[in-house]
Amino acid sequence: MAITFLIPIFILLLLSSLAIATSSPPNQTLHSVVNEVHRSINASRRNLGYLSCSTGNPIDDCWRCNSNWATNRQRLADCAIGFGKNAIGGRNGRIYVVTDPGNDNPVNPMPGTLRHAVIQDEPLWIIFKRDMVIQLRQELVMNSFKTIDGRGVNVHIANGPCITIHDATNIIIHGIHIHDCKQAGNGMIRNSPHHVGHWDQSDGDGISILASKHIWIDHCSLSNCHDGLIDVIHGSTAITISNNYMTHHDKVMLLGHSDSFTQDKDMQVTIAFNHFGEGLVQRMPRCRHGYFHVVNNEYTHWEMYAIGGSASPTIFSQGNRFLAPNTRFDKEVTKHENAPESEWKNWNWRSEGDLMLNGAYFRESGRGSASSFAKASSLSARPSTLVATMTQSAGALVCRKGSHC
Repeated sequence: MAITFLIPIFILLLLSSLAIATSSPPNQTLHSVVNEVHRSINASRRNLGYLSCSTGNPIDDCWRCNSNWATNRQRLADCAIGFGKNAIGGRNGRIYVVTDPGNDNPVNPMPGTLRHAVIQDEPLWIIFKRDMVIQLRQELVMNSFKTIDGRGVNVHIANGPCITIHDATNIIIHGIHIHDCKQAGNGMIRNSPHHVGHWDQSDGDGISILASKHIWIDHCSLSNCHDGLIDVIHGSTAITISNNYMTHHDKVMLLGHSDSFTQDKDMQVTIAFNHFGEGLVQRMPRCRHGYFHVVNNEYTHWEMYAIGGSASPTIFSQGNRFLAPNTRFDKEVTKHENAPESEWKNWNWRSEGDLMLNGAYFRESGRGSASSFAKASSLSARPSTLVATMTQSAGALVCRKGSHC
C-alpha cells in the first residue's frame, strides 16, 4: 500500500521540481531536478506515518505530529535548522512556570514573573501557567541558555518595551505574540542574579539581538513596533528566524548594524518558512556585510521592496514565493542601497528557484563564487510551489495538550 501511495507523491514532486527548473537560472540541469525528486521521495517515505499532519516544513514535521509534545517540550530544541541549528536554549535545564503577568520590577524581579525567569544563570525552559498579556516597564534582557515556550497558552508581550538578547548565547523564543513595542527611558535593569546596570534608551524593537550567537526565533507573531520587528546587530551570528508571521510594520528586519560596522562581516542568518504579510513596507530583511540565506518564505505584501541591503552582503534567495503589489513601480523584490550601480553590481545576490508572481522580479548582482554562496547556504530548499503549504501555520500556534499542535 505504501508503494502505491508513493506514486502520486512522486508525480507531485516531479511537477514541483520541474517548476523550480523553469523558474531557476538556465544553468540548472536535469540532473539536479532528478536529485531533488529522489531526495523528496526519500523524505516522503520517512514521513509516511505522519501524513495526517506532515506539511513538508522540516521544523514542524519534527515535533508537531507528536500529540505528547507537552510532556516532552525540550524535544523542540532538536528541531532547529539553518545557521541557528545549534541553539539549545534551556534544553538541559528545569521547567520554570511563569504565573504572574504583572509586577514587572526591572531591578528586583519577583519570582513567578517572566523577568525573574530570563535573568537566572542556570538553563531554564520557561512556560506559562495560563493565557496572559505581559506589559514590561523596561526591556526584557535575557541571560544565556533560556527557552521561552508559549505553546498551549496565548501569551502576548505588548504595549511596552520588549525583548533584548545582549551578549548571550543559546536562546530559543517560540510561540509568543510580540506587538506594539515601545521605547523605554534610561534606567537600571537586572540581567543576572548578580548584576544590575544602567541601560540607555531602547529602540523599541520587538526582538533586539546584539553581540549574541546560537539564537532561534520560531513561530512568533510580530507586528506594529516602534522600530524593527527583529534586529540582529553588533557581531551576532548563528541565527535562525523561522515560521514567524509578520504584519503591519514599516522597517521589518535589520541584519547588520551599519555600513561602517565591519564586525558584522561574519554574520550568518537563516530566514526560513516565514510569512511576510499584510501591511508590511520594507526590510524583509535589510542586510549588511554578512551572509544571509532567505529560503522558502511567503511574501504576500510589500510597499517599497522585500529584500535589500548595503555594504556588500551576500544574499542567497532560494525557493521563496514573491507576490508583487499591484502598483506599477513597486514590483522589484530587491533594493541595493547606499551605493552606485558601479559598486553594487559586484555584490553577491542570487535568486534560485524563487516563484515570481504578479510581475515580481529579483535584480541579481555579483559573479557569485561557489565559496561565497556556500557561506550563505544553510539548508536544502524545498520547491517554491510548496511554500504556501509550508508557511500556512506561520506565527504563534494554537496548541492543545494531548493533541497534535
